[in-house]
Amino acid sequence: MALEEAEAAGQSGEVPVGAILVKGDRVLARNHNRCIELHDPTAHAEILVLRQGGEVLKNYRLVGTALYVTVEPCPMCASAMIHGRISRLIFGAREPKFGAVESTMRLLKENALNHSVAVDHGVLEAECIETMRSFFNKKRAAKKIEGSKQKSVGRKLEKESGKREAGREKQNTESSRQ
Repeated sequence: MALEEAEAAGQSGEVPVGAILVKGDRVLARNHNRCIELHDPTAHAEILVLRQGGEVLKNYRLVGTALYVTVEPCPMCASAMIHGRISRLIFGAREPKFGAVESTMRLLKENALNHSVAVDHGVLEAECIETMRSFFNKKRAAKKIEGSKQKSVGRKLEKESGKREAGREKQNTESSRQ
């Protein structure tokens, strides 16, 4: 389910991260990144499912829940999990730049915090990595195409500008002869 959500995010141009929140055998919430769609930098998949889970349970404490997410959470999302008191986090792929659970930081292992979250990773890891890789490869390819189009337009404008300049110089030369 989380991978389906990630794919939906990618299809709409969002970074393809999907999440589901479960309590027992009941899915409380499922969502994906919607930062662009909602014009909200906090609209990460994890935050959205934590909000929805709180609504469903009528409680901001999400004790006894498990959060499944395709990619290692960032510092904001990891902190929200602590505040929400989720019991367990299961993620697919590590996030080498912003991952706050095992990659760049270990927020959920911090002894000074008043809540701990059990962590498992590597579930459908290859699929999660491929979803992210494919999304960013397409984005880079599109950017490259756009860049070459802009260069082409720029060259065209330079040529036209050069032709106009040459035409003006020719007119000026003919005018000065008269």
